[in-house]
Amino acid sequence: MHQGSAEYDVLVIGGGHAGAEAAWAAANLGARTVLLTHRREAIGRMSCNPAIGGIGKGQIVREIDALGGLMGLVADEAGIQFRLLNRRKGPAVWAPRAQADSRVYPAVLRRYLENCPNLSIVEGAVETILAERHDKSGGHQRVAGVVLQHGGCLTAPAVVVAVGTFLRGLMHTGADTTPGGRVGEDAADRLSESLRGLGLTLGRLKTGTPPRVARDSVDFSPLVEQAGDEQPLPFSFMTPKITQPQVPCWLAATNPQAHELIRVNLHRAPLYTGQIESTGPRYCPSIETKIVRFPDKERHQIFLEPEGRDSERIYLNGLSTSLPRDVQQRLVALVPGLARARIVQWGYAIEYDFVPPEQTDAALMTKKVHGLFLAGQINGTSGYEEAAGQGLVAGVNAARFVAGRDPLILGRDQAYIGVMIDDLVTRGVVEPYRMFTSRAEHRMHLRYDNADQRLTPVGRAYGLVQDDRWAHFLRMKDRLVRLADALERLRYDGRPIREWLKRPEEEGERFLRSFDELRELADGSDVWTRALIAVKYEGYIDRQQRLIARFRELEDQPIPATIDYRALKQFRREAVERWSAVRPRNVGQAARVSGVHPTDVAMLLVHIVGGRKRDRTEVFPPE
Repeated sequence: MHQGSAEYDVLVIGGGHAGAEAAWAAANLGARTVLLTHRREAIGRMSCNPAIGGIGKGQIVREIDALGGLMGLVADEAGIQFRLLNRRKGPAVWAPRAQADSRVYPAVLRRYLENCPNLSIVEGAVETILAERHDKSGGHQRVAGVVLQHGGCLTAPAVVVAVGTFLRGLMHTGADTTPGGRVGEDAADRLSESLRGLGLTLGRLKTGTPPRVARDSVDFSPLVEQAGDEQPLPFSFMTPKITQPQVPCWLAATNPQAHELIRVNLHRAPLYTGQIESTGPRYCPSIETKIVRFPDKERHQIFLEPEGRDSERIYLNGLSTSLPRDVQQRLVALVPGLARARIVQWGYAIEYDFVPPEQTDAALMTKKVHGLFLAGQINGTSGYEEAAGQGLVAGVNAARFVAGRDPLILGRDQAYIGVMIDDLVTRGVVEPYRMFTSRAEHRMHLRYDNADQRLTPVGRAYGLVQDDRWAHFLRMKDRLVRLADALERLRYDGRPIREWLKRPEEEGERFLRSFDELRELADGSDVWTRALIAVKYEGYIDRQQRLIARFRELEDQPIPATIDYRALKQFRREAVERWSAVRPRNVGQAARVSGVHPTDVAMLLVHIVGGRKRDRTEVFPPE
């Protein structure tokens, strides 16, 4: 245990996916950083499904990688099955996903962190976050460090809280409840009290996980085998190729008998007895919620996913539940192939505290306590990927806050990470937030394949992208430019190849066989895919770029930081209250605040323009 007192620049509380990215980013920007975790071996632990990516989520992982983060690199090394989802649809919604080895993933992540300059790892639980009044913070509180539960004090001008589901975590299996952040790990009760003491409002959310069964107790013969892609796509732009062998997953389904068992036992389900009062994720519901919500549906898919290459545990994806153990046993046995399955971990629901995210700004710093940053499930999100994206941004901004530099704020037209953070701090959450491609109005631009073109220059400008990644990016960019030139210059049957590629059915394999120059430039399926997308969807992409340019005209209209919304008597009360709480930076963000009408935004624009013409009035008092 760390005793006494030590000084750092940035303290990161929590060793999950948000905390890992935050610590990595802050340390790589030169900040003296400490990662605080209950146990070193728990860093990067995958408490739910050991899978990375998916619809919307895979784009976030690629963005993290493009910015210089860790998740893509670790997933490539730990992955045991890779698939590119939504291939039958347009490239705007293609998304990489990988099943990961639950033992290898945290080990690889720890290796990166343990070898990171400027980063120390300390085992210990935080009891109190220290803050003090600070004149330079405009009278706000300013964070000063933390007190550890078993003694010792660590001081720093920036703290990132990334504690996942540990804030007063309470696990439910039937009527049984167990305090904890996940199975076998204690909850962080006193930290909730500390956050309230700093003036933050806390809420309560719920998530859950399915039972796991022993591999040797499963009959795979009636199940549908699901293999990975023949040419697996890496998450990281720095990974040339996935070389490790892949393992299969299997597809099963529930049936009317299983549904009837759930119905007759709903009176024992914590979700329906009143035992659980908080809100769970709408898009990843428990099996009991599915049965209630879709009473006429006769089957629900279940994916049997190995938790590791040599793991004895199979994860029953799609069967999340908090039903009592005896009901879980009978339920699992009704699934084809699982009649004799041996449950090695029961499903459970977990309730936990979170900080409604309107209390943070777009840099993920709390508005009431300067230097205090929040990332991950504490902001009301779900998922490893959403947490990691926030962690990277919070870590960068904690380091930049200490250095007195402007924060990194990603726009909605730059990244899914930007969409997510803007949604959180502008609209808030009423249930655990999950990323979907449908949340992004510019999703044709925010594709998985071009994340490096969108964000690696940003990462370089902010000091995250090191020389080797930058050199690799420049080489890739040059290849794409030369490939585009060759497609315009080379001809087939008298027409530029580029014209042939515009045909929906044309994938260009015959041109690769016919032209050595193309084959050399397109050495690697990702490069050729990126070139094809650029050609086939040129009109859509150009149209979206024009829309983005017009949107920026509105988005970039700044709102004076000193505006007093309550002095604007002609505004609707709801708009005044919401804007006063969120404090939007610009008109674009103001327009996205929940409860605001287009007429409110139009009136706000008139006031801003009028205020400038009048050289400021009492509505915009001098700073």
